[in-house]
Amino acid sequence: MTERTGVSPAHGPPVLAAPSVATAQRRILTVLVLSQVLSGAGLAAGITVGALLAEEMLGSTGSAGLPSALFTGGSALGAVAVGRLCQRWGRRPGLALGYGVGALGSLGVVVAAATGDVVLLFVSLTVYGAGTATNLMARYAGADLAAPERRGRAVSTVLMATTLGAVAGPLLVTATGEVAHGWGVPRLAGPFALATVAFAAAAVLLGTLLRPDPLRLARTLADAAVQADAAPAKSTTDRPDRRRLLAGTSVMVTGQLAMIAIMTMTPVHMRAHGHSTGAAGLVIALHVAAMFLPSPLTGLLVDRAGRLPVAAASGVTLCAAGAVAALAPDHSVPALATALVLLGLGWNFGLISGTALVTDALPAATRARTQGLLDVALAVAGATGGLSSGMVVVAGGFPLLALAGGALALASVPVLALTVRQPRPRPAAPEGSP
Repeated sequence: MTERTGVSPAHGPPVLAAPSVATAQRRILTVLVLSQVLSGAGLAAGITVGALLAEEMLGSTGSAGLPSALFTGGSALGAVAVGRLCQRWGRRPGLALGYGVGALGSLGVVVAAATGDVVLLFVSLTVYGAGTATNLMARYAGADLAAPERRGRAVSTVLMATTLGAVAGPLLVTATGEVAHGWGVPRLAGPFALATVAFAAAAVLLGTLLRPDPLRLARTLADAAVQADAAPAKSTTDRPDRRRLLAGTSVMVTGQLAMIAIMTMTPVHMRAHGHSTGAAGLVIALHVAAMFLPSPLTGLLVDRAGRLPVAAASGVTLCAAGAVAALAPDHSVPALATALVLLGLGWNFGLISGTALVTDALPAATRARTQGLLDVALAVAGATGGLSSGMVVVAGGFPLLALAGGALALASVPVLALTVRQPRPRPAAPEGSP
């Protein structure tokens, strides 16, 4: 950047003036949007065919939730690693490395499917989880430089970009399966071949173009503001707001657990009742679209109506999704699609409102490390939902799983009411900041 006018902290590097911060934010969001379009296709691979591939290789419906548990468990490790890398070196190297590791994991799944190596499949799905963790953690990079009143929209912009790849991925199940079959590889490995290319391309794009680094610049601006305003400002901005942190974490974790559990077993449930893989792919494509497509509207609601009302709407919507899924006739694709659309929408409400609450609560100095740890909680919730989903379906059927997931998500609503009783005062944003 060439615009380095304005504030400069004592004995420190020059700081960008407000118009330059806005320019940097626009460039950062553009690069993040492009990378999310690519990585969305990689994210969709495990969602769409992971359970089916495991069921095929292991010959057991009860084990069909294992891939979801493995790659969400792997995403826990990835979230810790990416969070620490971002904390130490910035968003650019952390996100790029995370996608690179995800590409290696995707390639390993293809090799495991081709050779029938179950151990390699398990290891590769765990490594693949790093890519899915990075996909979600990229949303924090969009919020680093955003003013508090625009954080919801910044997060939603990054999530919205995931839609194109994430929706295209499930719709390409048949096409990528034919390509894989032509290579002598099982058809269900085709989406993971696409994920290999998509994650690798996202890693290269971020590694070369995510400049300036949003987190490092946010720290510089925060340090400059403290030095310019002396000690009183520091005393109110260098500690996390624990109540808002807990509220944001609770709505994201319960939503993640419910969504992963119901989503994981929907393709298995459909195939058990005579539906084709293409029909399951269509339902999952609509679900993924609902996870990301409403993001601009959700971000606007989070900024205008408030974080807490949208977070509460997440629990109610996820509960409705569970009820519709439980009551849907087994032969009805439209009914199951409606349930999965509601499931994706409720997750979207929870993730964007929860991310805004968490970002509001954290100072820039410790933000990335704490965000990484919070995404570990998300990954553990996803792993729990994925691992238990198959066992619940075997024990009590798909309707029981759907109702339990919806009820759990609804439990976050009273938690929100008890945790946050009044809004945290918002620091004034520099004029002209995004």
